[in-house]
Amino acid sequence: MYKLLLIVVMMSIWLSVHLLQVEEELAMQTLFQGKHAVNRAAHAAAQQVDAAALSEGILRLSPEAAADEAALYLQRNLLLDESGEPVAGSFLKERVEVEVFEVVNADEMFPYTYRNTAYDYEVTLHHPGVILIVHIMYPRGFQIMEPIEWHIKGAAELTSG
Repeated sequence: MYKLLLIVVMMSIWLSVHLLQVEEELAMQTLFQGKHAVNRAAHAAAQQVDAAALSEGILRLSPEAAADEAALYLQRNLLLDESGEPVAGSFLKERVEVEVFEVVNADEMFPYTYRNTAYDYEVTLHHPGVILIVHIMYPRGFQIMEPIEWHIKGAAELTSG
C-alpha cells in the first residue's frame, strides 16, 4: 500500500515539475514575441520622416506619425485593440501599456545618449530615432509560477544611407 502511495506522490511531483517547465517555455516564447513586436514598432516609428523638414534638408521624424505607426505595429503584432487590450486570438490576457515613447530629433546633438534610470535603460543614437518601453504581463496557464511581467525596451534610428 505504501508503494502505491509513493507512486502517486512521485507522479504528482513529476507532473508539477513538468508543468513548471512548460510554463517557463511559454513565458520565454511570450517574451520573444513581445520583444519582436517592440522592435518592429520602434523601427516602423523611426521611418516616419517629417516631409516638410526634409524639404528644407533637415532629417527629422514626425512625432505624431511615429506614435501612430508604433501603436499600429504593436496592435497588429500583439493582437491588441486601440486601447491596448488583447483581442480574441491574442496570446496575451492583460492590457499592454506603452510606458515610454520618445522621439529624439535633429534638435539634439548626435551621438545622443538616452538614459532612463526608472527602467535601467541606456542607448546611444547617432541619428534621429525612437525609444520605446512597453509593459507586458505573461498570462500564466497553470498557475504554478508567480506572475511574470516585463518592461520590454526597444530603440531604432533613422539612417540616412
